[in-house]
Amino acid sequence: MRRPPVPIDGRTAFISGAASGIGRAVTRRLAAHGCPVAIVDQDGDGLVQTAASIDGPVLHRVLDVRDRQGQLAFAAEVAEWAPAPIGMVLNNAGVATSQTVAEGAIEDDEWVLDINFGGVVNGTRAFLPILQRQNSGVIVNVSSVFGLVGIPGQSAYCASKFAVRGFTEALRQELRLAGSGVTACVVHPGGVRTNVARNARYHSDPLGRGLSRDDAVARFDAVALTTPDRAAEIIHRGVAAGRSRVLVGPDAYLFDWLARTTPVHAARVLQMLERLPRPPRRG
Repeated sequence: MRRPPVPIDGRTAFISGAASGIGRAVTRRLAAHGCPVAIVDQDGDGLVQTAASIDGPVLHRVLDVRDRQGQLAFAAEVAEWAPAPIGMVLNNAGVATSQTVAEGAIEDDEWVLDINFGGVVNGTRAFLPILQRQNSGVIVNVSSVFGLVGIPGQSAYCASKFAVRGFTEALRQELRLAGSGVTACVVHPGGVRTNVARNARYHSDPLGRGLSRDDAVARFDAVALTTPDRAAEIIHRGVAAGRSRVLVGPDAYLFDWLARTTPVHAARVLQMLERLPRPPRRG
């Protein structure tokens, strides 16, 4: 069944985590397609740089997505400011840690869960009533390929991204059953060349390989196949096409296939593939 397209271009968009990476790239792309953009991030300097890099209306605020009242207040401000109806709400802000369940710091797990999942819930609940009043628009929540397959050493990150996936899929069904003009979409990026690994809370190699933080970042950079601009293009096109789920990058399709065909052994297969020699990366 062909999905009806979702009007995005020319409508107002909200993007969290917009100071860098995917958030910045989506902000620039949507602004280039005529969207007024309302953007937030904890990184005030990066946020200002993002705002300065685009033409057209922009509203930006330093905001911690864990702040429920702050999200509600900003959503109300956006509703007053918006030059056009809201087309997309992109809950994108996220962080990472690398540790085992047995030896990890609970505080780091809570940090990841509160931002990656709590921030998505706060953003959704802040903007959903606005979208419901206009009976249009789409909530887009960023999960990960680690929301498809459990990865050793990434229990908190996987938990947060599986939660985003389940929350968004449940929301989508609720909206469908209510006959709403609002929709929901979950995004599963693979490796995208962002600063998420550099900014992660990393104390020691959780798998006992002796990797330093720099080693871990280098390994991430080596397998990050997708640029933020390419990720933004895929997200924009997928959401506008009315897709309920968007896979970003060739590795995302591999993770999706493993999750469907061999979910119990997916991590083992990925570890085997990791040992294969890789061709040099271009660009």
